[in-house]
Amino acid sequence: MQIAEPLQIIIDELSKLPSIGKRTAQRLALHLLKSDEAEVKALAKAIIDLKEKIRFCEICGNISVEPRCNICDNPKRDQSLICVVEEASDIIAIEKTNEYNGLYHVLGGVLSPLSGKGVESLQIKGLLKRLEGGSVSEIILALNPDTEGEATTLYLAKLLKEYSVKVTRIARGLPIGGDLEFADPATVGRAVLSRINLL
Repeated sequence: MQIAEPLQIIIDELSKLPSIGKRTAQRLALHLLKSDEAEVKALAKAIIDLKEKIRFCEICGNISVEPRCNICDNPKRDQSLICVVEEASDIIAIEKTNEYNGLYHVLGGVLSPLSGKGVESLQIKGLLKRLEGGSVSEIILALNPDTEGEATTLYLAKLLKEYSVKVTRIARGLPIGGDLEFADPATVGRAVLSRINLL
């Protein structure tokens, strides 16, 4: 069956989004077609506003509307802590915990030679510049525990040895509510290596 061209175009565009296959894209497109014109226009405006109004914080790289994000501009945040993350989406995940009250630094990815991501493509110079004032006492490396994340963590740890700053990494291991017998060996191994003192 031949699909009308405008419908096919929106299906093709929607299927470019992450986790959206052709069938889901088709269902979304048909939903939009059946929706009120005002709803569709509101969605289109929201997408355009996203691209036109959102920028990245000039200090940390977080998503922001202003030149500086609300975290960097908040004097109540602990200015002596910087948590280094891969992407701005990681900040959202950490903030949801309500357990961290310091600042952030977004690298914009991790070292990945196969993908063409080298040291120069990451926001490492910006991080080092933030250490110049001497007000930062600890850098927390919160990168994903995959091969590229590990390589980037090791590279940064070595680089940061030259600065008088404590370098830590987030703990890894079993999630709360997890079951030892169902965890993979790498996770159990990391949990054992990252054990903490109770007494």
